[in-house]
Amino acid sequence: MAAQDSSAPSVGNGKASPRHVLEFERPVAQLEQQLHELEAMQAEKQVDYSKELRQLRANYTSLLRKTYDNLSAWETVQVSRHPQRPLFRDYVEMICREFRELHGDRHYGDDPAIKCGLARLGGHKVMLIGHHKGRDTKEKVRCSFGLAHPEGYRKALRCMKLAEKFGLPVVTFIDTPGAYPGIGAEERGQAESIARNLMEMSRLRTPIVSVVTGEGGSGGALGIGVADRVAMLEFAWYSVISPEACSAILFKDNDEASQLADSLKLTSRNLRQLGVVDGIVPEPLGGAHRDPHTAAHNLEQYVAKALRDLKRCKLDNLLERRYEKFRNLGVVVESSRRHSARAVG
Repeated sequence: MAAQDSSAPSVGNGKASPRHVLEFERPVAQLEQQLHELEAMQAEKQVDYSKELRQLRANYTSLLRKTYDNLSAWETVQVSRHPQRPLFRDYVEMICREFRELHGDRHYGDDPAIKCGLARLGGHKVMLIGHHKGRDTKEKVRCSFGLAHPEGYRKALRCMKLAEKFGLPVVTFIDTPGAYPGIGAEERGQAESIARNLMEMSRLRTPIVSVVTGEGGSGGALGIGVADRVAMLEFAWYSVISPEACSAILFKDNDEASQLADSLKLTSRNLRQLGVVDGIVPEPLGGAHRDPHTAAHNLEQYVAKALRDLKRCKLDNLLERRYEKFRNLGVVVESSRRHSARAVG
């Protein structure tokens, strides 16, 4: 199925497909509505409005580009949570030739918030693992809105070990507000399951590629995020805490979330500059929710190239680089301390 051009919204019988409109997108939505109305009028009255339509499309594309080129950190968080943004299952359907899901952690049960399975992706046989939030209300509740339980992380680790045994690379798609915070999850060892994943992934003898496709919240994201290559979609976020939770801790409410989002440096550009992520996967104009197929294609291209590069490395070298990569996170803070020490001395 061909990807639609995001610069010119598709119209069926003069009507645009319904799309959730974010607050900062309202001027764009108004132009889009004018475009749909003019197209409908042209079809109904059989009058040529091609000149006006060209100008409206140009204005629409220009405003959309200007809006998304200047998103604030909080607006980026909103885009990452868009109700129509592609989820794990959507990406599987668009870029995987085959996907055979594996269930259960062999200890407690199966967690639908984390999906695992054997797949063919970009010409590679891989073990594909990712968070799944669910699309409709019933599925969201079943998946705990992408908040994984300990059995989810243990299932992921079981599948990673299976991939290691058969020499398959591991690919993870991260999209979660965080790990599930309930009492039952804590009783079943939530912290231990995430910590064990961090340890085991750091020494897993097979290439690992992780991509934050939407939200990358705290330990919930890190539980499947220790990798040789870590990337983010352009309008995803990745942070030790969500802006709302940060505001709740500091100010006892969510009112300061929009301001704190910028302080957290959680956008792909911020994290690329800080060296936390290795690459940014571009999204189509206006975000992945406007053109899921192009977003999926870009994701597939990045993963395929990363796997080709990693497969050229010897496993011992790969593990050493992975270890050094995560040991060196925070080097900016350490070097600033050294400079301060020299200045004092």
